[in-house]
Amino acid sequence: MVVDTFLQEKSQRVVSALEACFSGYTHAPDGLVDAMKYSLFSGGKRLRPALVLGACELMCADDAPGLPAACALEMVHTYSLIHDDLPCMDNDDMRRGRPTLHRQFGEAAAVLAGDALLTMAFYELARTGRADAVVELAEASGVVGMVGGQYCDMQAEGVVGDLDSLQQIHARKTGALITVALRLGALFGGASTEQLEALTRYGRHLGMLFQITDDILDVAGDARTLGKSVGKDQRSAKTTYPSVMGLERARAMAGVAAADAADELALFGEEANVFRVLPQYILERDR
Repeated sequence: MVVDTFLQEKSQRVVSALEACFSGYTHAPDGLVDAMKYSLFSGGKRLRPALVLGACELMCADDAPGLPAACALEMVHTYSLIHDDLPCMDNDDMRRGRPTLHRQFGEAAAVLAGDALLTMAFYELARTGRADAVVELAEASGVVGMVGGQYCDMQAEGVVGDLDSLQQIHARKTGALITVALRLGALFGGASTEQLEALTRYGRHLGMLFQITDDILDVAGDARTLGKSVGKDQRSAKTTYPSVMGLERARAMAGVAAADAADELALFGEEANVFRVLPQYILERDR
């Protein structure tokens, strides 16, 4: 319940801030804006922006300085989901319990909506004047981060992979945005070097945990609960933690990652308790 409340409160903050961002785009084509909003406001836990706001609040007892970064990161994450769902990528028909953007608006609109969200993200972040934050997000979302990880993941389809290569792929594809969420929040909250490093290590463990549980849910999850199809990794011959290690060993590895993440918070006091219970929440998630 602590994590649920945290995510709900931060999600409301982010949604309000995202709506305010769109108020300045009065001359944008209506159809394109509708497509962008269709995915951006489709729900979800909004874990990544919540991490930004939580880390910022942890540093300075106020999440407001981190709102632009939280919005920018959610735009980047949403664009990545739009493009991942396209027929040339994962070819998914459902996302969060409803048709994916390209099924609803067409492939061209989906590509352009993703492009627009990515551009909008960096516009909003650049307006803060924090070049360091722009560099952080660009690195995490680009060729050495999420995009590079997605490319390597696609190249690995049908190839028998090992644990080391799998971890390298997902440290980029999934872990980079989760880690940068914590780093951005810490930077906007005025973190010390020691605090920033601790949250970076926490984020890396959390990113691994999130990907392992995601892989497990694709094998053992319920499509109705997840709001998307299951079994697609096997159909696409993707290398996943269950395919490399087996389901039970993957679950055990997730448990270790959850414990390792919590251990990285020894530097902080009770104000970090929501981050301490978050790994267990992710470990037990069903969607």
